[in-house]
Amino acid sequence: MTTTTNTPQASPSEHGRQLLDALGQSVAKALDTKRRLGHYAVTWQNGKPLLVGDDAPPTQAAPPGR
Repeated sequence: MTTTTNTPQASPSEHGRQLLDALGQSVAKALDTKRRLGHYAVTWQNGKPLLVGDDAPPTQAAPPGR
């Protein structure tokens, strides 16, 4: 069994903040493009993949043993 501890993380450097901002803008642009084209997107929520969009395939229960 793996245990984790909650330790405070240091704030990113200025360069790191710039990279995170650029990544966030790129993701927002890609998600907006998918939305406008009517494509679904896969995101992560509560430790599970979440399919969002009108054309998203129906979710299925996980196979036994998962």
